[in-house]
Amino acid sequence: MIGKATPRSRWLCRIVLRGLALFAGAAATAAGAEVSVRDDLGQTVRLAQPAQRIVSLAPHLTETLFAAGAGERIVGTVDYSNYPEAAKKIARVGSYARLDLEAVAALKPDLVVGWQSGNATANLDKLHGLGYTLYVSQPNRIEDVASEIERLGTLAGTQGVASVTAQRFRQRLVALRTQYSGKASVRTFYQIWKQPLMTVGRSQIISDAIHLCGGENVFGTLEAMAASVTVEAVIASNPEAIVASGMGEARPEWLDDWKKWPRITAVQRDNLFFVPPDLIQRHTPRLLEGAGQLCRHLEQARQRRR
Repeated sequence: MIGKATPRSRWLCRIVLRGLALFAGAAATAAGAEVSVRDDLGQTVRLAQPAQRIVSLAPHLTETLFAAGAGERIVGTVDYSNYPEAAKKIARVGSYARLDLEAVAALKPDLVVGWQSGNATANLDKLHGLGYTLYVSQPNRIEDVASEIERLGTLAGTQGVASVTAQRFRQRLVALRTQYSGKASVRTFYQIWKQPLMTVGRSQIISDAIHLCGGENVFGTLEAMAASVTVEAVIASNPEAIVASGMGEARPEWLDDWKKWPRITAVQRDNLFFVPPDLIQRHTPRLLEGAGQLCRHLEQARQRRR
């Protein structure tokens, strides 16, 4: 005789049914079902079956594809695609700024993943015109990274891995927001490079990271993602913290050049900070590592207030 269902048995039943549904979805994808997503331009990207041969046109896209479980599907990428280690072995098709379109064509990709603000528009248009299925990426807010992981996972048929990675990313983001929400604002100048002197504008994802940490981008009203500014403008903005990235893993020597202007609050309080560019300038899951470092630096700046 079958007993009456208990709350626990009903809960277990729901779990089993959910698992069966996920398995069925994965099986359909593996069997070659059509997949489609919207890219960051709002265009529908549709494939008759999950991509098997992917060309990535930016280092951060290569890294994100690996995070989505699609690393083994990448047949071509660009210079400086150095993470994870396996990415270094993938064939190159030029740099994100100077693509070798013939090299892309030779790889016969069924999906090309491009970067709106990094790849030349003419190259993306030409690839689209040649009939390649093109997904264009432009995550401008930190939470967009999680969505990108999921969408690339859908296109590659690796939704299971992508979903787990995206969920972990969202959980870490919530933790950072919880930790630093309500903190006193820190006026922050973020320096990309020295000559020309470059910073980030309102819509750049680093500006969103500054906001996450309770900071205020002193050039946050600029519309350009990357903008040239003058030393005089930085001095006039009087940032409480100056954060630089540079090109490599080492703190750039030119960060200390600001000591020539001791009236800047950031210089007076020794708030000249460094965050490795691969952790803060790439739109990947590691962005939260860079954001965490940035948040800790701004917290140091708060502690140094007189």
